[in-house]
Amino acid sequence: MKLTHAKAVGLMVLATLMWSIAGVVTRQLEVARSFEVTFWRSLFTLAALLVLLPAFQGRVVFSKIRNGGLALWLSGVCWSVMFTAFMVALTLTTVANVLVAMALGPFITALLARAFIGHRIPSRTWSAIALASIGIAWMYGGQVDLNSQLAGTLVALLVPLASACNWTVVQHSRTQGQNIDLVPAVLVGAALSALSTLPLAFPFLATPHDLGLLAVLGLFQLAIPCVLAVKCAGVLKAPEVALLALLEVVFGILLAWFGANEVPGPSVLTGGVLVITALVVNEWIGWRQRL
Repeated sequence: MKLTHAKAVGLMVLATLMWSIAGVVTRQLEVARSFEVTFWRSLFTLAALLVLLPAFQGRVVFSKIRNGGLALWLSGVCWSVMFTAFMVALTLTTVANVLVAMALGPFITALLARAFIGHRIPSRTWSAIALASIGIAWMYGGQVDLNSQLAGTLVALLVPLASACNWTVVQHSRTQGQNIDLVPAVLVGAALSALSTLPLAFPFLATPHDLGLLAVLGLFQLAIPCVLAVKCAGVLKAPEVALLALLEVVFGILLAWFGANEVPGPSVLTGGVLVITALVVNEWIGWRQRL
């Protein structure tokens, strides 16, 4: 599928919408918690990709994994860290701490992309990153307690760091002219995440109801949107991908509002408006400059 910039932005927005269903779906779980949730979600993601990728690419997808080289395995490790660290952080600290830590993602991505692949970041993107990060901080700043739950915050920082490394690896492989399909790296990441959390998932308590919901997360919240995000990263610059990914927070709040009756406060709504304004203005200026 040949993507234009506009189509890549649209698909990236769709990916963030699918990522954001995690909160409202997990609110419906009966007994599954913590590492068990992470394990089953990663396992169902792996199972989904073992069906979807060969269906679209044929059995050649497995040779792509064997021959993908360092870039594919680095990307796979990054996906594994993101899949795992997010859920582990939630067991150690508050959701607010985790989300504010994730808001650092665009800054880290922009710095890595500038340092390692020489991407010049437009001033409009720097401004949008700053405004969006202020919006996220405004949403949750009053609830953040870095001192009392430092371990969880440090684990949460692994998510934006791994994400930044991942998008930089994807972009670097493209700029170096390497014709490497990094979509299978999502499968590698799911396998590594499932293996690493399996020993910590015992004893298994999930009911059939829980397993059904976790299967939905594996397919629609991880497998499909993560593949879409890798495709988009081949067209969009790494900081732009990270900036658009902040929509996950906004969508997650709205879904929790309508699907789980978690009514957001005024600061959350104000912060959400700042995030969306930053994204829209950044894309509008970029579109005007490409005309």
